[in-house]
Amino acid sequence: MSLTRWNPWQEMNTLQRQMNRLFDEAITPSALFEREQFKAPAIEMSETAEALQLKLELPGMEAKDLDIQVTENSVYISGERKQESKTDENGATRTEFYYGKFQRMIPLHTRIQNTEVKAEYKDGILNLTLPKTQQEKNKVVKVSLDGQAQ
Repeated sequence: MSLTRWNPWQEMNTLQRQMNRLFDEAITPSALFEREQFKAPAIEMSETAEALQLKLELPGMEAKDLDIQVTENSVYISGERKQESKTDENGATRTEFYYGKFQRMIPLHTRIQNTEVKAEYKDGILNLTLPKTQQEKNKVVKVSLDGQAQ
């Protein structure tokens, strides 16, 4: 029987390699496929005196696959990116695209005229123009000298 010298740092190195492998696997695109829901689209919102401008990033989707509902206080968008079934000569397919359903509700901080909303969808970007109600356009807030709004 031979004796070997114990090196405690070797165990730390092994632990570090295992942790690195764990994080590498979690960051790869294949980890996204394990989710049931499609990632919610990114949004960008800006405001003018007359309207709110809402821009959503929806690459690879068709307008017919989107459902947009607007109330006076929120915008609800849902859709589904459908997977095309393709196989190559070997019968195997590898893809990093994600297919599935998504939904997103965006609360609005000001009331809008939901009957006057304008939408434009081009090159995977949805632009919504949400005109403000007349009450919101004419809203005046009186500020007292102690800094509190009335």
